[in-house]
Amino acid sequence: MTDFLQEQYRNSHLSGGNADYVEAFYEAWLDDPESVPENWQKLFSQLSDSVDTETRHRRIEAHFQALAANGHYSAGTAAEDFKQAGVLRLINAYRVRGHQRAKLDPLGISERPQVPDLELGFHSLDESDLDTKFHSGSLAGPDHLPLRDIVETCRETYCGSIGVEYMHITDTNQRRWLQQRLEGARGNYTPEAEERRRLLDKLSSAEGLEKYLHSKYVGQKRFSLEGGESMIPLLDTLIRHTGSQGVREMVIGMAHRGRLNVLVNILGKSPRDLFAEFEGKIAADDPNRSGDVKYHMGFSSDVPTPGGPMHLALAFNPSHLEIVNPVVAGSARARQTRLRDDRREQVLPVLVHGDAAIAGQGVNMELLNMSQARGFAVGGTFHVVVNNQIGFTTSNPLDARSTLYCTEVAKMVQAPILHVNGDDPEAVLFATRVLADFRREFKKDVVLDLVCYRRLGHNEADEPAATQPRMYETIRKLDPVRKQYADTLIKEGLVDKKTIDKANEGYRDKLDAGEPVVDLLGEDEAVETVDWDPYLDGDWREEVTTGVDAGSIRELSERLTTLPEGFEPHKQVQRIIDSRRKMASGESPMDWGFAETMAYATLIEGGHGLRLVGQDSGRGTFFHRHAVLHNQADGSSMLPLQQFTDDPRRVTVIDSLLSEEAVLGFEYGYATAEPSTLTIWEAQFGDFVNGAQVVIDQFIASGEAKWGRLCGLVMFLPHGYEGQGPEHSSARLERFMQLCSGANIQVCVPTLPSQMFHMLRRQMLRRFRKPLIVMTPKSLLRHKASTSSLDDLENGQFQLVIDDPAGPDPKKVERVVFCAGKVYFDLAKQLEEDGVDNVALVRVEQLYPFPREEVQAIIARYDKADEVAWCQEEPMNQGAWFQIRHHLQACIRDGQALGYVGRHGSSSPAVGYYQVHLEQQKRLVGEALTPGKFTE
Repeated sequence: MTDFLQEQYRNSHLSGGNADYVEAFYEAWLDDPESVPENWQKLFSQLSDSVDTETRHRRIEAHFQALAANGHYSAGTAAEDFKQAGVLRLINAYRVRGHQRAKLDPLGISERPQVPDLELGFHSLDESDLDTKFHSGSLAGPDHLPLRDIVETCRETYCGSIGVEYMHITDTNQRRWLQQRLEGARGNYTPEAEERRRLLDKLSSAEGLEKYLHSKYVGQKRFSLEGGESMIPLLDTLIRHTGSQGVREMVIGMAHRGRLNVLVNILGKSPRDLFAEFEGKIAADDPNRSGDVKYHMGFSSDVPTPGGPMHLALAFNPSHLEIVNPVVAGSARARQTRLRDDRREQVLPVLVHGDAAIAGQGVNMELLNMSQARGFAVGGTFHVVVNNQIGFTTSNPLDARSTLYCTEVAKMVQAPILHVNGDDPEAVLFATRVLADFRREFKKDVVLDLVCYRRLGHNEADEPAATQPRMYETIRKLDPVRKQYADTLIKEGLVDKKTIDKANEGYRDKLDAGEPVVDLLGEDEAVETVDWDPYLDGDWREEVTTGVDAGSIRELSERLTTLPEGFEPHKQVQRIIDSRRKMASGESPMDWGFAETMAYATLIEGGHGLRLVGQDSGRGTFFHRHAVLHNQADGSSMLPLQQFTDDPRRVTVIDSLLSEEAVLGFEYGYATAEPSTLTIWEAQFGDFVNGAQVVIDQFIASGEAKWGRLCGLVMFLPHGYEGQGPEHSSARLERFMQLCSGANIQVCVPTLPSQMFHMLRRQMLRRFRKPLIVMTPKSLLRHKASTSSLDDLENGQFQLVIDDPAGPDPKKVERVVFCAGKVYFDLAKQLEEDGVDNVALVRVEQLYPFPREEVQAIIARYDKADEVAWCQEEPMNQGAWFQIRHHLQACIRDGQALGYVGRHGSSSPAVGYYQVHLEQQKRLVGEALTPGKFTE
């Protein structure tokens, strides 16, 4: 023990007796160091050490028991201190568990657990202590207060219309910040008179639209907001409050409930347009545009705020409820990068969840896990839960989750959670401002759980009372929140009924006229955002020059392979760097890693951005890329590609967390907001993309057809049969091919480094932004036959189809074998070994959009061939065969036979036994090179 502490004990009441009261203080200190007076904090911190809490606890206890044996203290002082410790524990109990006694349910029927911790007796206190003054610890307010005032402050703060969960946060500064804001208010959430009138106006708008639609479009689905109308003033306040702090763009994601209300009353969508959707009057002018239901549609607008204009963007979303959330986050990240918003204060992502969805959809856990990661941080997302207390349709919450609250998942990132009674709209606005300010201060996710109810069923044709009779008996008797609040303001003399009625009539008049009910900014005042106009009429056949002067390649390579003094790469990486110097000089053939890197370097130098994300993308899963270099001397890293841009933010190559669904959704969202950046998501193995199938189906393949959303996202999916079993062979090419229609995506299978180079450059240089799905190689990365030269990069272009480079005599060719990917090299090797000269091998490098003209021209060239075969490694029911057979059929001549060569159909992508794999591969190669032979 230090001399300082010894002296402190000798000269204070700490020097003695019963250690129980110290034990109580210490327990309070463990829960919250700032809950005890400063001298106690200092004492406990100096007596503690780096071992575990329980060991420290025993040490403290033993120390004070030893002091007690010295008999240096009075029983009276001990009793007072014991009471004081009980008061601090009581304060801490309210902070930890007060939310369980809060008045959160507007219906008043939810069963709450018993909370003995909040009773005086639990902490050895009683009513006789209420008028005694105690130290209030870190409770906001005076240092000493009567116990009565301390309890009242705690009850008003933690047991009113807001239930607070924040004591799971380990950062003391964050907890202290929340304590000051919440305890300082003491449950008084009443804003200024003008804001109260605006609040009533927004509640009236929310209710007014629902009643209008209910009477005009009887029985049509709209997923009404009735019962949760407070969400409209919540979002209105969030926009105005954050706008006054400098937020210039807000990206919103939400599912069905209340979406139409948000579109009209927040974003200012024309009621006339909404009504036309109800009446089915919207006809697509593009045959490839299928459209979507009205409650999936997005919208964007510009609105005024006290701090200037703000651009609002409500993301389009499918019925896979929470899958839009990572898309919103990715879009926000792209906008922050474009604005050079390093502090992440100008773009705010907002996600509106359902109570069942936030608890039930795993993508939320993935997204929260991403929230503080380097490559995905957005400065915190503002989460709003429209908590119907009923789940998705008519379920019981006990069947929907295993937790008291639906928001438990947010605790994994120590997000503060405020549960708010939706029928106390003033509390809702207070909580909104507190959380918005916390997010701005600490750059973390925040959660506002809007506890409300659903006046109607899941959709307007549903009858919820069939399964929830007690709840809906209560709902039928309950006045809507607008009426409750209007009555309050009328009673206080802030408004009168005549004024309210007049405002409501004016709102209905605007709806009748189809006029926007929100003040919108004109184009000259709007926030400048990305211009997609240059890409609207893009053509996949647009010819662009993708070749790059060999001198430029050498110069860029020299800069990439020249490392700073003192930077020591791993010896294997150094060998790769040395070999790339030889490739640039023409001394050795060019491999895939070099060609890919040069594609990035030339694009970045030309003004494009790069974002490459995957689970092992920095070095490359197959140790081939090494875009990120690591210094063996000190552990530091560098991204050499960043030297080609004046804005390093626009060049990102990063290893993602172990997630497919959320990360792919994030990258899709990024690409939809940033057409000038080459955005790539890479699977560690191609079949891992299975975990992101919802993103592929609902956004990547169909986003343009449903919503007119363009996106140039690139997906790298390592694909090829190497005998590694069913889980590391197939990127499920057939699934992508099945989704192809109307030039919606591109599917390529490059087989040469130069093809990779030109394909990536073409993706950015064309005025054409469609997702690009690439079946990338594995073993070909170092295959001696799969190399290119500097001349290929300088004078070549991406070849949709590659004719047989062996140049067989067309007069001798009896069979033309078309294939894609690695199998070509197995065929070519066997053909050379066997000396076969009557078979031509042709590679289709772009499977969709299918290059019919080029294929037809090659077939015509071999005019003596009686057969055309399609050879693939994948089983017959997988791969490309069934999806391109009709194209090949259209290309062959009359009388030519068309057939399949490859593995037989299978429910599994590949066999698990290497020897069986070799036997299958040998058979399919032999059949492919034998005219007259097809796989039955």
